[in-house]
Amino acid sequence: MTDRNRPVYMISVAAELAGVHPQTLRVYEQKGLLTPQRTRGNTRMYSQADIERLGLINELTGEGINLAGVIRILDLQGRLEDRDTELDDLHKRVRRLADRVHELETRESVTALVRAEAPGTLRRLPR
Repeated sequence: MTDRNRPVYMISVAAELAGVHPQTLRVYEQKGLLTPQRTRGNTRMYSQADIERLGLINELTGEGINLAGVIRILDLQGRLEDRDTELDDLHKRVRRLADRVHELETRESVTALVRAEAPGTLRRLPR
């Protein structure tokens, strides 16, 4: 778990940091906008990432977007982040495959060169 995802703030502190009433945090949780972690005693604990998300929610609602719109925007943002991660993973895979193709082409070229220099002899290159 990264530091920004570590739950460190109780609801009163999180609400103060976000500039909202603690009841607002409960409503946001009920609507699925936030999912604070819970202690064994069922106390809500918020992370720095939660506080940042609250800042975005406040910004969007301040621009006149209702909570249904905020939910949709955050969902789309999450999907976009997932796609970015997926795309990065695919790029890495393509680079690995391109490196492997280059390695095989080089090996094939060396094999052809060895055969051209020593016709009639069949030599295998070590792998």
